[in-house]
Amino acid sequence: MYNPMNKEFSRILLPIDGSESSIKAAEYAIGIARKKAENNNTELIALHVIHSEIKHAYSTYYGGSVNQSSMERIIEHVKREAQTWFDEVQEKCNEYNVKLRREIIVNPGSLVGAIVDYAEHEGVNLIVMGTRGRSGFKKLLLGSTASGVITYAYCPVLVVK
Repeated sequence: MYNPMNKEFSRILLPIDGSESSIKAAEYAIGIARKKAENNNTELIALHVIHSEIKHAYSTYYGGSVNQSSMERIIEHVKREAQTWFDEVQEKCNEYNVKLRREIIVNPGSLVGAIVDYAEHEGVNLIVMGTRGRSGFKKLLLGSTASGVITYAYCPVLVVK
């Protein structure tokens, strides 16, 4: 009998944005990686995508335009914030001897495209993500990013709510 949990999930991608949903997804991803790490060399990859159109959001919020140096400071601030989320995930990984790789990318395109392209490029065989991120309620039942990743990913996607 086919058991999908026997599938080799040696590279698990965890898109994370600091939301409660993404932190909960981290717990699931660590649990899967932990079970698989006993038998193979499983790697959990925590990924945060900084959407370069963040410039528009900040300029709208602050009521003016954002120049290049301001944009660089904003990106550095977001990277530092992401490191705190990664640290939280790393602590949990350390408890279970799960290997964690941290990645932050800045992407001018869609978040969905960035996640799916990254997964494919890195040979990821499972994506574990939350239902709704910090971007708010774009869809009632499933966040638009999660929905897009489910639609376009070439590998299985586990969505945690």
